Amino acid sequence: MVNGMDISFDYYKVFYYVAKYQNVTLAANALVSSQPNVTRTVKNLEYTLGCTLFVRSNRGVRLTPEGERLYAHVKIAVEQIAAAETELNRAKTLRSGVVSLGATETALHTFLLPVLNEYRRQYPGICLNILNYTITQAVAALKNNLVDLAVVTTPTGETHGLTAKPLKRIRETAVCGPYFSELADAEMPLRDLAEYPLISLAGSTRTYEMYRQWFAENGLPFSPVIEVATADLVLPMVRNNLGIGFVPEDFLNGDERPELYRITLAEEPPTRYVTLLKRQGDVLSVAAKELVRLITEAGEKPEG
Repeated sequence: MVNGMDISFDYYKVFYYVAKYQNVTLAANALVSSQPNVTRTVKNLEYTLGCTLFVRSNRGVRLTPEGERLYAHVKIAVEQIAAAETELNRAKTLRSGVVSLGATETALHTFLLPVLNEYRRQYPGICLNILNYTITQAVAALKNNLVDLAVVTTPTGETHGLTAKPLKRIRETAVCGPYFSELADAEMPLRDLAEYPLISLAGSTRTYEMYRQWFAENGLPFSPVIEVATADLVLPMVRNNLGIGFVPEDFLNGDERPELYRITLAEEPPTRYVTLLKRQGDVLSVAAKELVRLITEAGEKPEG
């Protein structure tokens, strides 16, 4: 055998099927080829390798010792390639695959959950790996290739190397429980609201920083008495009269419980957007591209 020889993979594939079936006719049928073509290919391979691979008889063929050694290696290669082709074909047809998505609590509850439901309905074979993050964590995970996509709310902070597509405008509102219900009777200046106990996301979050900046722009300190880890914890605190919180209007849709009251402020709270983040120039899998399509189509039409 000569080192460095360039032998077509097709030769080894033909050899594999002849060795597997120990019959040239059966191998030709499996390869959708003719018996003379298969026989010629085997002879060419034997000539190139400089050894006999099969002993032929009226009942078929059997491997020589050299053929046995070659088959032990070729079998692994051919079957691994076939498995890879099957896997890629399933991924192309969205019958299998994995998509990893980082999402914030607010993005999930105000926009993303119905989209994920539709994606699951259309492509049940795709595994959706949903990781619930703060905005900062989601951006970091995307930059570090820990997730394929991220859907977060603004402000996102520094997003160098990422593309951002706004999907939905989020309007926030102040809410209180029965103990502070008189605050819902008339429009209230922010400076008066600042005198009451406030509930906020943790000081390390972008949401906290957004409200701190808004209060500062109005010449006021932002000093919450309670800080919570996730947005969905604000409302239980409010309902139990522990303070006043800011939540997206979507959190209140359909919530008619009497222990919750909206407070109308003279100054409008900051506007936020649910935003899709992707890595610039990243080549996504077919499954991830389809999720991007559904997310984008579910987004609001640009105003104006």
